Amino acid sequence: MHRQGVYEKYIKRPQDFLCALLASVVLSPVMLVTALLVRKKLGSPVLFTQDRPGKDGKIFKLYKFRSMTSQRDKDGNLLPDEARLTGFGKKLRSTSLDELPELFNVLKGDMSVVGPRPLLVQYLSRYNEHQARRHEVRPGITGLAQVHGRNAISWEEKFDWDVKYVDRVTFLEDWKIIFLTVLAVLKREGINAAGEATMGEFVGEAER
Repeated sequence: MHRQGVYEKYIKRPQDFLCALLASVVLSPVMLVTALLVRKKLGSPVLFTQDRPGKDGKIFKLYKFRSMTSQRDKDGNLLPDEARLTGFGKKLRSTSLDELPELFNVLKGDMSVVGPRPLLVQYLSRYNEHQARRHEVRPGITGLAQVHGRNAISWEEKFDWDVKYVDRVTFLEDWKIIFLTVLAVLKREGINAAGEATMGEFVGEAER
C-alpha cells in the first residue's frame, strides 16, 4: 500500500502547479503555433480529448493536440492508427508537442508533471493487482517508463517501472525523471513500438 512522504503530501502538488503555470506561459507561443498548424493540417477540432483514469481510478478528461485524421471506412469505422497518423502527426508525437495541453490537466489537479502515464479506461479491468498500483498516485506527463524505453518496451515492463515510481516518490527522483525526459525528447527515443505506428493495445494477462 502506498504511503505518502513529506514531499508528496506537502510539496509535490504546489510544485506541479507552479511548474505547469510557468511552462504554460513560456510555451504559450509554441502552443499557439502548434494549434494553428494542427488546424491547417488536420482540421478541427484542434484538441483531442479522451476519458482517462487518474488517481484511484477516478476518470478525467485528458487534453492533447490532435495528431490523427478522422478518416473512416465505408462502414463508418475509424481506420487503423497507421492509416490516420500523417507525417505531420508523427512529427508532433516525436517532439512530444502533442502533449503540451496536458499542462492544463496538471493545473486542474487531474495530473502531475511526473507519474505513471494515464492510459485507456477499458484497461482498468485488465490490470492485475500489481499493475493496478499505478493508480495509487496521480498520473503524469512523464514517468519512469517514459525514460526507460517509452513505447519501445513491453506493457509488462512499463507497469513494473510505474510501480517502482509509486514506491519511491521523491523530489530528487522527480527532477531526475524530468531531466531524462528532456534528453529523451531531444533524442526522439522510443516513440513507437517495434513495427507499429503507436503502442499496441494492452490485453491484460494474455500479454504474459
